[in-house]
Amino acid sequence: MTEATVQARPGGRSARVRVAVHRAVGELLAEEPAEALTIPAIAARAGVHATTVYRRWGSVAQLLGDVATSRFSGDVVVPDTGSLAEDLERWMGDVATDLADPDVLALMRATIGSGPDGGSACTADRHSQLGAIIERERDRGGDVPSVERAVDALLGPLYYRAIFGGEPASSEWARGLVATLLAANQA
Repeated sequence: MTEATVQARPGGRSARVRVAVHRAVGELLAEEPAEALTIPAIAARAGVHATTVYRRWGSVAQLLGDVATSRFSGDVVVPDTGSLAEDLERWMGDVATDLADPDVLALMRATIGSGPDGGSACTADRHSQLGAIIERERDRGGDVPSVERAVDALLGPLYYRAIFGGEPASSEWARGLVATLLAANQA
């Protein structure tokens, strides 16, 4: 099933099904390895028929992408302190705290492992938020790194540590990345 054929109705039963299925995915990921996720298991947990899930999402990978996109959209607030360094430090602390949640890590790992689009479902909103912080500072006349450079210097190490490391980064460590980025930008 292609993405173009998947249509969501905005409310009523469709919204209830989406909430129940998303909740079921989160619960199952908290209990079992991602490899155990199947449409029939998710449907049973959600209390819906498997064909409902197949019709709406088509595959576990598409469902995980939808859950991740929903989960990682708007959950971290973009601060506006008037200072690039303070905005980035606050934001990085919040992102690090979010990535320290075991349920968030389970969803990220499962989504990334589900297919080539999994990573963008987990990071697209973070890229947009970082871009907004940098663009706002540019509009104030500040000297800013490119968004790509900031992604590489801030999100790269943070996500690598969260996904592949033994334990997620602390908020303090994440905020330290900001100082390194800004110092390199001045050089």
